[in-house]
Amino acid sequence: MQRTLTIAKREFRGYFNSPAAYIVICLFLLLMGFFFWNPFFLVNRASVRSMFDLMSILLLPTAPALTMGLLAEEKRQGTIEILLTMPVRDPEVIIGKYLAALGVLVILLLATLAYPISVSTLGNLDWGPVLAGYVALLLQGGAMLALGVLASSWTDNQLIAFFTSGIICFAFWMIGRFLPFVPQGAASVVEWISFDYHFQDIVRGVLDSRHIIYFLTVIGFSLALAFRSLESRRWS
Repeated sequence: MQRTLTIAKREFRGYFNSPAAYIVICLFLLLMGFFFWNPFFLVNRASVRSMFDLMSILLLPTAPALTMGLLAEEKRQGTIEILLTMPVRDPEVIIGKYLAALGVLVILLLATLAYPISVSTLGNLDWGPVLAGYVALLLQGGAMLALGVLASSWTDNQLIAFFTSGIICFAFWMIGRFLPFVPQGAASVVEWISFDYHFQDIVRGVLDSRHIIYFLTVIGFSLALAFRSLESRRWS
């Protein structure tokens, strides 16, 4: 556990020792500010719910941007071999890098608290749904980051990792929109796979353990596949 945390701290510092984290966070907040306070949203009932829907969409490019270089860049520079020969296990490397990205995501979400606080000054705001919304964002964002780590383990090119994880995350988020075109027998399975189905339920305040288990399963399965990818590289 200590070695995992050491890797996580090193990677977390690496985010803020370069412009990467600052650029991602600033772009996210700028887009949030533009769309959330846009007159379209104000006319159509400005609400915190619309903020969570918007953030869910903005996570689609944000998660791949945070994870694309975690393993791909190490491979490109050849430092992954050095890292793997050190007295650390592959799962510790994978989990450590994932926790670093998750830490940046938490900071990003905390920075967005300015928006519900601002809305609360305009009237009474029920903070229960706000808390549920942030839980949903953390779970969905965590799943997207895990998929990003997996994509980054497949290649030594950051752009390929970015687009691969972006496409996978988009597929998980978008698949629920195709329910009207899916045979009735498979509709429930397709709906269950969709990120948005679980996300929307949690945002509505339905903190069902099945939704939490779903996202944790995606995280665990993605990180396990990333571990297998690194393991195959070690043996090759």
